[in-house]
Amino acid sequence: MKTKAKEILEAVSRGEMSVDDALLLLKTEPFSDIGYAKIDNHRKIRQGMAEVIYGAGKTPEQISGIIDVMKENGEGIVLITRLSAEAYQEVSRKHDIHYYEDARIGILGELPKPDGIGRVVVATGGTSDIPVAEEAAITAECYGNEVVRLYDVGVAGLHRLLAHQEEIMSASVIIAIAGMEGALASVIGGLADAPVIAVPTSVGYGAAFEGLSALLSMLNSCASGVSVVNIDNGFGAGYLASMINHMEAKL
Repeated sequence: MKTKAKEILEAVSRGEMSVDDALLLLKTEPFSDIGYAKIDNHRKIRQGMAEVIYGAGKTPEQISGIIDVMKENGEGIVLITRLSAEAYQEVSRKHDIHYYEDARIGILGELPKPDGIGRVVVATGGTSDIPVAEEAAITAECYGNEVVRLYDVGVAGLHRLLAHQEEIMSASVIIAIAGMEGALASVIGGLADAPVIAVPTSVGYGAAFEGLSALLSMLNSCASGVSVVNIDNGFGAGYLASMINHMEAKL
């Protein structure tokens, strides 16, 4: 994945940026301390993706303050996860944010054009898994990925999934999201030639233990190439999928 630091060095190599200007960008204060938060200004330089605001537990005033600092440091797009509708209403009075209610995500700025090496497929076992799936899908889109959504294709009606074999086989990375017993990830892992990121959800009856049953099933998957993130962690899955979909050969 091309980081900001690599882009700066390539610009110097092409003669499009002076050494002094590049040095200034790399020496900029690595974080901004505003009391209740220390914003990592160098996250994009190190990892290619800017810091994300986790909205849960933060007041609208705190979220707005963090956005102010990120904008001052040149961030063109700001992603806010787990943003409640009430907090969005307050923050939107100061900042022009697009809110995705199902995903509980707020985005400041325009989504970039896809520039990944392929497509990210996001599949769910059921309709009840869509909020987590949308968090994953929108996160991936925020980082420049083309996303294909395959919703309600769980193993209780396997023909629904098999009807989408072309999308599955053409994906660069697949995010499989399911609650209950979490079997979807293993089934997709056995069909696909791409990495599969499994996301257990807290959907299910009592013995599902709020996602623990699906988590353990996915961790014990007999299909090769399946990795697992935490329960309901759509953001983590979308972020990881984007990293995979932007990998470059390191010579």
